Amino acid sequence: MTDNISEPSNENTASFGFRAVPEGERQGLVNEVFASVAERYDLMNDLMSGGLHRLWKRDLITMLNAPRGDRPFQLLDVAGGTGDIAMRFARDGGPATSAVVCDISPEMLNVGRRRIEEAGLQDRITCVEGNAESLPFASGTFDAYTIAFGIRNVTHIDRALAEAYRVLKPGGRFLCLEFSECQVPVLDRLYDFHSFEIIPRLGKLAAGAAEPYRYLVESIRRFPNQEMFADLIRKAGFARVAYRNLTGGIAAIHGGWKI
Repeated sequence: MTDNISEPSNENTASFGFRAVPEGERQGLVNEVFASVAERYDLMNDLMSGGLHRLWKRDLITMLNAPRGDRPFQLLDVAGGTGDIAMRFARDGGPATSAVVCDISPEMLNVGRRRIEEAGLQDRITCVEGNAESLPFASGTFDAYTIAFGIRNVTHIDRALAEAYRVLKPGGRFLCLEFSECQVPVLDRLYDFHSFEIIPRLGKLAAGAAEPYRYLVESIRRFPNQEMFADLIRKAGFARVAYRNLTGGIAAIHGGWKI
């Protein structure tokens, strides 16, 4: 499935799916993808994961283990524009828990604000437009940082991880849910077939466009595997870095602590 990959030719290019594009243009191309799918983001995740993303997100929230008492605890959910993770966190935690959703896409945030208001959680969840590589928050602000299906869409993963470390308080926790490398024989071939042959077609039928889904599938294959990504998290300064495979490694939750 990698015959059509165009490798970046120099340090001024970046991967956009299997294509190499000028580094300065990549974020804009990614933004266009999410602007086009913002209203159908849940459908997109259902197509990408066969609906399993809902179970994976539940696992992420369980691992986060939000306080249920009166202790204040603030989460930063990055690239969480539609508010799904933040709302799950708020419902799981106690009345003193709060969350900030930060996303670079205004279209995604508009969907998130609407859903948060419909859920009656606007007093506990705030939406802020911002770039994961340069977060608009002071150092040492948050008790926890989550990012679900977003880290592979940033241009410089190392910068995003450094920012995650910066904005966490000492003792703060980093958790990342992301599609990863399937590590089960046979399932990996079935997953490739579903990804490259089925998902773009379903995207075209259900959402009227195949290209956004083709990019999203390709971006998964370009993302570092479990061990490589864990090493990047360690290099950002996090301690006790570990990961848990989900559904044979189709997705994984990586975690670390700012000690």
